[in-house]
Amino acid sequence: MAGLAVAGTAFVAKHAVQAYVKLSAPGSIFSATKAFYRGGFQPEMNKREAALILGLRESAAEERIKEAHRRIMVANHPDSGGSSFLAAKINEAKDIMLGKKKPGSMM
Repeated sequence: MAGLAVAGTAFVAKHAVQAYVKLSAPGSIFSATKAFYRGGFQPEMNKREAALILGLRESAAEERIKEAHRRIMVANHPDSGGSSFLAAKINEAKDIMLGKKKPGSMM
């Protein structure tokens, strides 16, 4: 009986370790390090790219858009040593997500 309990525990532990390794792999939704989008900016920003920049879904609520914008701008504001190009892209992403600017239009 004790041997069966040990074998069962070993079986469960093996599968738990395999699941942990699979879920902690880079690119997994549960990994500690978030996989970042590889590639540059599109010539004209669309809603998908705006959502990627802000780290949100395209259907995000207004409050989440504003919170994400604020959080990202704190880290990238030109007055704090950030890039003015990135700050402009972050602002454009917020405007597109909030519907203040049409995707692909020049302002």
